[in-house]
Amino acid sequence: MHSKFGLGPTYLGEDRCAFLVWAPLINRLEVHILSPKERMVPLEKVSRGYHYGVVQGVKPGTRYFYRLDGNTERPDPASKFQPEGVHGPSQVIEPHFVWEELHWSGIPFSHYVIYELHVGTFTAQGTFDAIVPHLDELKDLGITAIMLMPAAQFPGDRNWGYDGVYPFAVQNSYGGPEGLKRLVDACHQRGLAVMLDVVYNHLGPEGNYLHDFGPHFTDRYRTPWGSAINFDGPDSDEVRRFFIENALSWVTEFRVDALRLDAVDRIFDFSALHFLQELGAAVHDQAERLNRRIYVIAESDLNDVRIIRSPELGGYGLDAQYNDDFHHALHALLTGERTGYYKDFGRLHDLAKAFAEGFVYSGAYSPTRRRRHGNSSKDLAPCRFVVFAQNHDQVGNRLKGERLSALVSFEGLKLAAAVVLLSPFIPLLFMGEEYGETAPFPFFVSHSDPDLIESVRRGRREEFAHFQWSDELPDPQGEATRQRASLDHSLRHQGQHRILYELYQELIKLRNETRAWAGLSKDRLEVVCLERESTLVVRRWGREEQVAAIFHFGDAAGSVNVPLPSGRWLKRLASGEERWNGPGPDLPTVLHSDGNVPVTLTKHAFLIISLQPED
Repeated sequence: MHSKFGLGPTYLGEDRCAFLVWAPLINRLEVHILSPKERMVPLEKVSRGYHYGVVQGVKPGTRYFYRLDGNTERPDPASKFQPEGVHGPSQVIEPHFVWEELHWSGIPFSHYVIYELHVGTFTAQGTFDAIVPHLDELKDLGITAIMLMPAAQFPGDRNWGYDGVYPFAVQNSYGGPEGLKRLVDACHQRGLAVMLDVVYNHLGPEGNYLHDFGPHFTDRYRTPWGSAINFDGPDSDEVRRFFIENALSWVTEFRVDALRLDAVDRIFDFSALHFLQELGAAVHDQAERLNRRIYVIAESDLNDVRIIRSPELGGYGLDAQYNDDFHHALHALLTGERTGYYKDFGRLHDLAKAFAEGFVYSGAYSPTRRRRHGNSSKDLAPCRFVVFAQNHDQVGNRLKGERLSALVSFEGLKLAAAVVLLSPFIPLLFMGEEYGETAPFPFFVSHSDPDLIESVRRGRREEFAHFQWSDELPDPQGEATRQRASLDHSLRHQGQHRILYELYQELIKLRNETRAWAGLSKDRLEVVCLERESTLVVRRWGREEQVAAIFHFGDAAGSVNVPLPSGRWLKRLASGEERWNGPGPDLPTVLHSDGNVPVTLTKHAFLIISLQPED
């Protein structure tokens, strides 16, 4: 009986609603209906700890609590909406939504150019609806997929989203479930895919009442954020169902195209069928039923290809994963930083290996970890990796949340853009990066418990100790901290910001329209590392064309003898030239190669060239 409906409330029409909750620790569970007439309705305890019932006189908008064993009242763990926040009642929602885009089936993942945004700071209003007017501009930039940071209900009205405690409920201050559906529909009408960041490695501390219902957590493992989720212990089948059903709700009810799984290295499961494999298979099966392209992308610190290898080869079968090594190698070269995990990077060879293989650490000794780290990704297709020069973690997990625009020169920003967008991997931009947004993105929360607030402050200070940063930490609880993170979209039309935006636009256009750049293959890729000249040469080719990107990381102008196949090479884009507000001078339109081409490059400059076909 309990498998007929999904977890939480299911509105059946005609003022009838089914309720299903897993609460094996509870003997008697009642639905406390608050409106329009207050009453208590008992649910039947059925097999494996579920409580179930169909309640009459309930329609969309009805608010309710669960009463546990006659005394404690709690919101629904699978609540679809928390209009009064994490401690308030749950609300039954109207399942019917009039979708304007009826024929959307998604786009190939190899076509993704991802734009990560935080709903609360992307606009002044901080809502889903406020994002919609910006979609045409993002499409014009060349973005093909927007990725929303977590939107599950968190405490208060300002948070990164990783303190969510109701995985099925869409954040009330963002616009709730209706607002998210309107945004997804608006994206699909413009041909944009939608990714959603989901957190299945922990739940936040405030408003987390799952302990009262059942053994959702385990003491066998620990995460940096508290108790680990019980994916492999007693009663874990029902815990796994809870989170897999949640994933399916996002891709089915909300028509999300891809899920980004936060920090899967903190998902602990030593059972024969790993939770990630079960989750990926469930989402892919649902994609087939819906006739849509739906993807599952993992964030992981493990450098372990098992996450994305097929189950036939002993893997979990996810579609792609983040490659932090690519970011770290690029960041260390651009900034010169060598503290924290950047201690493991800093050689041009690191970035060359990232281009050629994916992971930099594929079994080598890591000084930061003081052990060997990772395995080889050399034989995996580049479209299995997401790369970036910035994302919310790499910006926000700095002491003051400084973006790259505060750390490197304008030339360095241009170089970073080219390295990411002309890589053979899936590129991700962090909101505002495309025009050099200057607002920081520090960590912020809005908890209500003074002890918890102080604990967060203390935890952030301890987290930064190994980076040896000496500045004062912005108060995570302060409203001003969030306000400082809000984007200033008007910058895009001003001075160097406008030029940087146009460069991003041109680079994405080059990536999309040139087959040699668009083809995400390692087989048609050559990477030459000129360590002494601080220059990386990336050559790629298709059936009838060859292109090359020359990335110069030197701190001064210099002449570089670039090894290239013989022929006439045509300049496509040179970052140091006047058009891009570079230091100049303009380079020749045609470069002749007899196997090598001497090129003079300014500090942190790049040059894009293509081989002219023979007549």
